[in-house]
Amino acid sequence: MSLFKARDWWSTMLGEKEEFDQGCLCVADVDNSGRDKIIVGSYMGYLRIFNPHPVKPGDGGQPEDLLLEVQLREAILQVEVGKFVSGTEGLHLAVLHCRKLCVYAVSETLGNVEHGNQYQIKLMYEHNLQRTACNMTYGPFGGVKGRDLICIQSMDGMLMLFEQESYAFGRFLPGFLLPGPLTYSSRTDSFITVSSCRQVESYKYQVLAFATDADERQEIDRAKLGSGKRLVVDWVLNLGEQALDICVASFNQTVSSVFVLGERNFFCLKDNGQIRFMKKLDYSPSCFVPYCSVKEGTINTLIGNHSKMLNVYQDVTLKWAAQLPHIPVSVKVANLQDLKGVIVTLSDTGHLQCSYLGTDPSLFQAPRVESRELNQEEFDAEMKELQKIIKEATKTQDIVPKSEKTRDVIVTAEVSPDLDVESQAIDSEVKAEAVPSVTVKITIQSRVTAKKPNLEVCVQAPLAVTCEQFVFDDLEPDSSETVVVSVFLKRNFSPSELEGNCVLSYSTPTAQPSKAANHKITIDTNKPPISFLTIFPDFVDPSEDDQANVLGFQFLSGSKATLLASKTSQRYRIQSDQLEDLWLITKELRLRLEERFKKQNCKDFACTFSGSIPLQEYFELIDRHFELRLNEEKLQELLSQRAAQFRAIERRLLTRFKDKTPAPLQHLDTLLEGTFREVIALADAAVENQANIFQAFTKLKSATHLVIMLISLWQKLSTDQVAILEATFLPLAEDTKEMGWEETVDAAISYLLRTCLSKSSKEQALSLSSQLCMPKDTSRLKKNITLFCDRLAKGGRLSLCTDSATQQAAVMPGGCVTIPESDLEERTVILCSTAMLPHHGQITKQKFKPGLSGESAEEAEEP
Repeated sequence: MSLFKARDWWSTMLGEKEEFDQGCLCVADVDNSGRDKIIVGSYMGYLRIFNPHPVKPGDGGQPEDLLLEVQLREAILQVEVGKFVSGTEGLHLAVLHCRKLCVYAVSETLGNVEHGNQYQIKLMYEHNLQRTACNMTYGPFGGVKGRDLICIQSMDGMLMLFEQESYAFGRFLPGFLLPGPLTYSSRTDSFITVSSCRQVESYKYQVLAFATDADERQEIDRAKLGSGKRLVVDWVLNLGEQALDICVASFNQTVSSVFVLGERNFFCLKDNGQIRFMKKLDYSPSCFVPYCSVKEGTINTLIGNHSKMLNVYQDVTLKWAAQLPHIPVSVKVANLQDLKGVIVTLSDTGHLQCSYLGTDPSLFQAPRVESRELNQEEFDAEMKELQKIIKEATKTQDIVPKSEKTRDVIVTAEVSPDLDVESQAIDSEVKAEAVPSVTVKITIQSRVTAKKPNLEVCVQAPLAVTCEQFVFDDLEPDSSETVVVSVFLKRNFSPSELEGNCVLSYSTPTAQPSKAANHKITIDTNKPPISFLTIFPDFVDPSEDDQANVLGFQFLSGSKATLLASKTSQRYRIQSDQLEDLWLITKELRLRLEERFKKQNCKDFACTFSGSIPLQEYFELIDRHFELRLNEEKLQELLSQRAAQFRAIERRLLTRFKDKTPAPLQHLDTLLEGTFREVIALADAAVENQANIFQAFTKLKSATHLVIMLISLWQKLSTDQVAILEATFLPLAEDTKEMGWEETVDAAISYLLRTCLSKSSKEQALSLSSQLCMPKDTSRLKKNITLFCDRLAKGGRLSLCTDSATQQAAVMPGGCVTIPESDLEERTVILCSTAMLPHHGQITKQKFKPGLSGESAEEAEEP
């Protein structure tokens, strides 16, 4: 049990998702029963009155603790209790809303049933405000006896004074910008506030009363022409920081103090504005309240901060600090159930707590230890042994403590104590008959599965090693690899160091399956689902049974993908946050399933796709890639303009320098420097944009592969048709400025739509443009892709053949030509070949034998 912790006497949570602030808490005898009550108002309009009486300290709020709960129509900014009704000195409740001030009477009605007494509120009067209120204060303004007047500060700097049921007058504060905390000092009969100039300002009530009436701000400017006095400040003190709260404390009739809580300092002022003391705070305060004077001439204060601490100060001396369970926005001191000095705190989320300081007495008594006689000799020997252990541990202790976690991979290097019998030095520049070498044995021990380990051996020049890099196959758990290298002197001077480093890089599968993802596709099969322990043994730990139907993959780039197998149906789902990340996992799943069933001599295995093709997500990748290409053209154009401008300035400067008569440069040097910086910035932006284009094109290719696979599974296309599909959507190995992906794919799809996928002979008669150029936007391409999928869905068939006996090669845009069909015996597939392709602009015409069907069209690879 911590001594420096506020002990919970009673606590409760107010409502759900309600907000509270500084003026929402008040402690007073609101029902005139002689006992304090806790009044709380919220920004949601709820007014609550509590009378805590826990059975034992720490009990939560009970239903009978809540005396009254009522929801008002408007948000409650501040609650105060005072003598606000004429004709009686009883206490009443004042509630400040944004545009209204309401005064209520809280009364208790004796109950005749077991539920106890009933509490209700009665509206005594209300004032509709013409201006939006910020805060209020009250007191016996002007020295009145037996009643309290109310002063409300508006958001635009007007002080509105109310003499109970009637409105008295309103005055604008001079030089007002933003409202600050406001209080009233009865000793000096003045209002004290902190302006937006970070100054404490005091205004006498008499000065306010006799000043020029200012119901409208424009009337201030007319004050010089009319009657009345000008509003003059009584005294001013510059704080140098914004104030959070202000309070006047007077615990005897002779002395009163003005306390101001700033953002970093705590001030105590005299009545005339002079500083009594100031305390610099090393934390961010949130609220405060002065509560008593335990020593003559001093005042005790509670200050809460944003570190959930409550500090007790006697003037500037910190007397106590206690930990709170929340950040207080308001703090009060109350007398509840004959318990004096209960600390009441309220958080901005509605945690209301009554606490006290100190500790509860501990009732635990330690058991008595059995006495035994000590053997002094054994005691001395044990002490010496412990001192020896401590001394050895102190000598060998590292600065950074060693981690207790076992390393996944351990690399050890062992240097031979003898030189090699036969020197292994190669390409040495040392001018000696024999250059010695020494053997180093490097061992790699892996506790986990290490993917593609790469070992690099580095030594400082002029030393060298026979082999600097080693690439191993995947290391299985509890396996090891050993390599041997020789170190020798390569250059003809002495080395400064004889040490070297061994660096091993590898990757381990660490991805966790994710339930939620932005993109999902489902692959149907005609066979029961197979456990991932069988088809992905290199990614799944056999000891983890939960990975039998779900498996997570994490790419080296950081993105993740999840693979799920249905337990009841013959389906597999692949999901990821990025569409392009689905391609590799989907492809690998299909290949491993086909290989698995092929080994089982199952020839009727098939995968299908019955969902919708993700064209909208695919189009977003196309738009992103095309946008970067447009940016590239803009950057190139700007770079050309700035380069031309730079050369023109250089020519003018060179002419000035060559001139025999010196002439002023007219800021050409400044213009040259600025243009040079623009050229460098544009060049850097162009390089960065080029890298982004390459990345976007790679993502587009991955998504295109996925779309091709889904279309092939959707329409059950043959191998030749899939090849046509790949040649249509993936005509380029990489993007170039001369020929981009968008215009090339658009031309290829347009060709298919006008040939094998055409609806009528009119579409076949349409000719294509012989030149490719970058389009203005991607609307035509997206429309053609959508039309392409629509015609495939309606029974369209991909083929490079026509119905005629002879096929003439159609001229493709950019000089590409169709590849004619030849004899079956001469069909070949040319892979990665560019020499066999015709030159751009060349037109060829070849005939094929009429006996061959259109399905035996020759497959062609793009360059």
